[in-house]
Amino acid sequence: MTADGASPAAGRTSHQDRAHPPFLRRGDTVALVAPAGPVTERETIPARNLLEGWGLRVRTTPRLHATHQGHLAGSDDERLDDFTEAWLDPAVRAVVCARGGYGSQRIADRLDHRRLAAAGPKFLLGSSDITCLHQALGESLRLVTLHGPMPGCRPVHEDDVTAGSLHAALFGPPPRSFALDGPVLVPGHAEGTLTGGNLTVLASSLGTATAPDTEGRVLLLEDVGEDPYRLDRSLTQLRRADVLRRTAGVVLGDFTDCGPPDRVEAVLRDRLSDLGVPVAAGLPAGHGPRQLTIPLGARAVLRTDPPRLTLPPCERNPG
Repeated sequence: MTADGASPAAGRTSHQDRAHPPFLRRGDTVALVAPAGPVTERETIPARNLLEGWGLRVRTTPRLHATHQGHLAGSDDERLDDFTEAWLDPAVRAVVCARGGYGSQRIADRLDHRRLAAAGPKFLLGSSDITCLHQALGESLRLVTLHGPMPGCRPVHEDDVTAGSLHAALFGPPPRSFALDGPVLVPGHAEGTLTGGNLTVLASSLGTATAPDTEGRVLLLEDVGEDPYRLDRSLTQLRRADVLRRTAGVVLGDFTDCGPPDRVEAVLRDRLSDLGVPVAAGLPAGHGPRQLTIPLGARAVLRTDPPRLTLPPCERNPG
């Protein structure tokens, strides 16, 4: 395993090695991209309005509204080219994923990490299927990335807290503490680099270059539309791969439309409570009506008395 940034697996580093992108300023340019599922022009209008209302210039990629096979935002080549061109544009300070769905895994292994790294640190914003790109770019570029709401899925402006959290993450100063309003499955205290995202995407990435590196890290998990037995299957897959036992702690986000909450909680307790690390639920992140923007790759402190996720100040913020 090398450390030259040539591939996602090459960047297995601690939080001290992660660069935090420069915060945005009014007049900066951001790119709106669709590296996974298709998004319509109507769905992107609220996103443009929100970002432009914050004083940003919004660049849309040439094939933003393309479709392919019904479930992809264009062919693999088109989505890869759009994402790469947006990232390499020297005027672009943040790449905003319009939606998830499915498709990021189909282009992740084709990313040219050396070219992307040469463009310098910039924000990657997205969640759900974009978990794969967080794993790929966060690791290879040694970059803090933003797990947050995608404006093509649910208009960010519908919830002031969601919009405020995203604005703070992009423009600064970001919040440093998040209260957890769910149950504590295992009490304790953990510190480590924050990693993770969508449970199903993480489980389906095992055995690939974007498999989650959880050694000594605080792992964020969330999901949507997965029945309890499917959550069980993904968690069991992570257990069998010894991914969960290497974590320093686990923080649970939303499990939206995943069945009766008591059954979901029972599955999470069954699969996570014997890991020997603190586990706490209730972080408003994922697919719920309130979606906080969480910096993956940042140092995190998880405490359960009271339940809270704290992010110490950034060690560096270039620019």
